[in-house]
Amino acid sequence: MKGTQYLNDWRIILALCLTLGLAPYYPEPHIWGKIKWIRGGAVDMGWIDWVDFVVHAIPWVLLVRYLARLLP
Repeated sequence: MKGTQYLNDWRIILALCLTLGLAPYYPEPHIWGKIKWIRGGAVDMGWIDWVDFVVHAIPWVLLVRYLARLLP
């Protein structure tokens, strides 16, 4: 596979979602904790927390993009 073909492979996207998208898993998935923090007003959230949120959100964005491309 070359270049953007990786971004269109559902197996890679699923693996990214289950690893980077959710890790660390305990006590709750990391991305879920970040979303709750943002919904709570993002109080005391520094720039590194925003970068961390983006890094963990990228696999989910790729999944939504992939699913949207499947729609007719």
